[in-house]
Amino acid sequence: MIRVLLVDDQSVVRAGFRVILDMVEDIEVVGECGDGPAAVELAGSLEPDVICMDVRMPRGDGLSATRRILSGGTADPPQILIVTTFDLDEYVFGALEAGAGGFVLKDTDPDDLIDAVRRLADGYGLVDQAVTRRVMTEFARRKPANPDGAAQALDLLTARETEITRLLAQGMSNDEIGRELFIETSTVKSHLGRVMTKIGARDRVQTVVWAYQHGLVRP
Repeated sequence: MIRVLLVDDQSVVRAGFRVILDMVEDIEVVGECGDGPAAVELAGSLEPDVICMDVRMPRGDGLSATRRILSGGTADPPQILIVTTFDLDEYVFGALEAGAGGFVLKDTDPDDLIDAVRRLADGYGLVDQAVTRRVMTEFARRKPANPDGAAQALDLLTARETEITRLLAQGMSNDEIGRELFIETSTVKSHLGRVMTKIGARDRVQTVVWAYQHGLVRP
């Protein structure tokens, strides 16, 4: 059972998400609250697997809450799914840097929300497909890469790992990367697993952020 905590200052949004997530048997909404400080407290007491986190809330924003939850020293911290209207780009980028596993739009389809929760619970980060390229391009523009970062990254990764990471950061799926490089999808997954271990990334989204920060990819 996937345990979910809902965090949004609008009760109607929380109610809508609860109805959607309660429709499936493998997800349980274990709690909800309307601000960041309460989210930090409930994350510790309820131990959810996934937190659906709003960004801008009057009594404490989701960005600060994300940082506190993920830096709390817990051996197995929850996955944070940022829920945004996408007019708050700065917050989204900050949340990704803070370690959030991904984000979806508030008007996402019910099936997509369910899929997002399941993917994060399984350890797969995601970014809404409709905005992946825009987010990463804008992230790179606002966060200039360290000039020495690419050289350091190339020293850390093998040539094939670097190649796969670049394609991942360009928005390709494992299947697309496999077709591009004429290798099996399972081989792509194995390489990405080693990359994540080397760079200390929790998921694919954090791997993409790392690639932009270290200059492996340019928008």
